Amino acid sequence: MFTSEKEIEVRYAETDQMGVVYHANYLVWMEIGRTSLIQDLGFHYAQLEKDGYLSPVTELSVKYKTSITYGETISVRTWVESHGRLRTVYGYEILHADGVVAATAVSEHVLVKKGSFRPVSLSKIDPQWDAKYAEIQRSEN
Repeated sequence: MFTSEKEIEVRYAETDQMGVVYHANYLVWMEIGRTSLIQDLGFHYAQLEKDGYLSPVTELSVKYKTSITYGETISVRTWVESHGRLRTVYGYEILHADGVVAATAVSEHVLVKKGSFRPVSLSKIDPQWDAKYAEIQRSEN
């Protein structure tokens, strides 16, 4: 299974008064991981947007297991859980430096035309990208 891994240094601004990373920052790290995965595969999300397409989140689930604190270096591991005609589900693990899992997550995305928000298949926009996702997905739809 193809996974992308991205290291992130936890910044003070990402923590709450208890010195623990605020829960919403995990979503930002997931976006960093997803972008890294796409780039590792040789594609560019920014180009999709330039071409008039967006990939909004339609569903999101995060399971928090252990807290992360300021000063840590964490890793975001990202993969394509499943990829279908209209939906792509990404999987994530956010890990402490010692490999302990701090959180797991999945996010579901649909590709849409920017102006109309009408769903469109990645196979029609970029057949190579679509084929790569189909090849590396962890589970079949």
